[in-house]
Amino acid sequence: MAELFTTNDKRTHYCGTLTEANIGENVCVCGWVQRQRDLGSLIFIDLRDRTGVVQLAFDSDSNKDIFDIAFSIRSEFVLSAKGTVRMRDSINNNIPTGKVEIFVTELKVLSAAKTTPFEISDSKKAKDELALKYRYLDLRRPSLQNNIKFRHDVARVAREYYYENGFYEIETPMMMKSTPEGARDYLIPSRVHKGSFYALPQSPQIYKQLLMVAGYDRYIQIARCFRDEDLRADRQPEFTQIDLEMSFATQEDIMQMNEGFIKRVFKELLGIELGDMPRMTYADAMNLYGSDKPDTRFDMKINDISDVVASCGFGAFSTPIAEGGSVRAIVAKNSADKLTRKEIDKLTEHAKGIGAKGLAYIRWSDAAPNCSFAKFMTEDELNAIYTRLGLEKGDTALICAGSNKIVLPVLGALRGIVARKLDIIPKNQYNFLWITEFPFFEWDDESSSWVAMHHPFTMPLDECLEYLESDPGNVRAKAYDMVLNGIELLSGSIRITDWQLQEKMFNALGLTKEEIEAKFGFLVDAYKYGAPPHGGSGMGLDRLVMVLAEAESLRDVIAFPKVQNASEIMSACPSPVAKKDLDVLGISVIEEEQ
Repeated sequence: MAELFTTNDKRTHYCGTLTEANIGENVCVCGWVQRQRDLGSLIFIDLRDRTGVVQLAFDSDSNKDIFDIAFSIRSEFVLSAKGTVRMRDSINNNIPTGKVEIFVTELKVLSAAKTTPFEISDSKKAKDELALKYRYLDLRRPSLQNNIKFRHDVARVAREYYYENGFYEIETPMMMKSTPEGARDYLIPSRVHKGSFYALPQSPQIYKQLLMVAGYDRYIQIARCFRDEDLRADRQPEFTQIDLEMSFATQEDIMQMNEGFIKRVFKELLGIELGDMPRMTYADAMNLYGSDKPDTRFDMKINDISDVVASCGFGAFSTPIAEGGSVRAIVAKNSADKLTRKEIDKLTEHAKGIGAKGLAYIRWSDAAPNCSFAKFMTEDELNAIYTRLGLEKGDTALICAGSNKIVLPVLGALRGIVARKLDIIPKNQYNFLWITEFPFFEWDDESSSWVAMHHPFTMPLDECLEYLESDPGNVRAKAYDMVLNGIELLSGSIRITDWQLQEKMFNALGLTKEEIEAKFGFLVDAYKYGAPPHGGSGMGLDRLVMVLAEAESLRDVIAFPKVQNASEIMSACPSPVAKKDLDVLGISVIEEEQ
């Protein structure tokens, strides 16, 4: 039996690369059939590979045997075609190869294909569940192929850029000790050490710090990370980050290094020259936008009107202020026609769903404003609010009262919802922002204790060290996030390298000496042998590509993604394991009661 693919079938060109410059050349292309068009004595086949599509032409008068093969071909057959490049009679300006075609003189079917469960096309996208079940077919779509290539290009630029700046690429273990880093670990049972478990890394955090102690100075890794947490459009249980660490570097050094990489990506891959990224403290971001990752492409900042309403007769405003809270508002300009009472009721339900007790509003669609709390206030008090908010006819104000822990994020969330409803978010605009001076601690109501907002290895600001034990809520960290269009791309910090200070931080987090030794003893010990000052960051490669490729979700930039319940539909994982394999690991599965 003859070989299916031989040296005589050697590809000379990719489909999408042929142009008028190739006219007259004898070429060989390979790929998948996008479609076949039978015009009687003529047949045309659109052949597709990862670079694009080219038209193959067949004439019954020239070679009937080849013509008969072409007649039998269907979509998604895999072909090898040889022929001569010539001008097309009818030019297609929608594709780069639209001026040329290949007049085929040799044709081989390398693989026949069944009828696919859906058309391989960007114009007729299959339903999510079906597309993910046959992900290997969905990945043939040009848009996904472009996204995956763009992801490759971003990773390539990252390696080139950081290599040029003196970074070593060093792999860290995928099987490591389980340590608390904010999310649940994925655990791996050990056959040799029954009852003990490895964890998949939530990040290479501890290992990259140890590399600094080991003297490697500048580390980079395109690292796989794993977190057992609920999924959403910009989150997957396994993800990739551009992970780095630098010794003898300040916070400014690390921020500038990462900013330089982003500028390089934009210039090389998008042809866009970026300016310097603005800075904003965490406190200002929360007070102005209600979020530590604000989308600054549109205005609608949060207004504090507490001083205006503190002594008013409306208890829903005055009581929270007296209890240490605030009353704040966002103003949607020229929105009264779209933000109807029905829409405001929906926004109110959403606000209640995320912690607010309610939502007051002012909607100015007629001659006078329609205020939901007007009967509780004097005309002067109402006019003072209108003046403070700069309200004009056509505007809508949404007002929330309560503790700042509730009010700010509620208005921050409403700000985004309203902007999308009004369609006021600019397209094709990239607003970067550095957020700095994060709180070191945040109060966890569930455990009634202080927990680290980033991780326990973050260095507090020097002026905050005195508050570690007396006032944890007043401790700010040498931590920084890079935000793009309301999405957190990067998180990083300067690390603690003084082992005594590190132990003090663990103590402030409520860890006992036994817990510190069991979970972090090796790191604390390492610091006792000469640790350089260092810091670093982790940048979400998936998120960066998602935003720049204008993809709807991370699924569109990951080859084989998981779905909402962290399963993969195509391979049906996770899946049960045979009892004999569990016995080897010393594990038994307890069935849940129905």
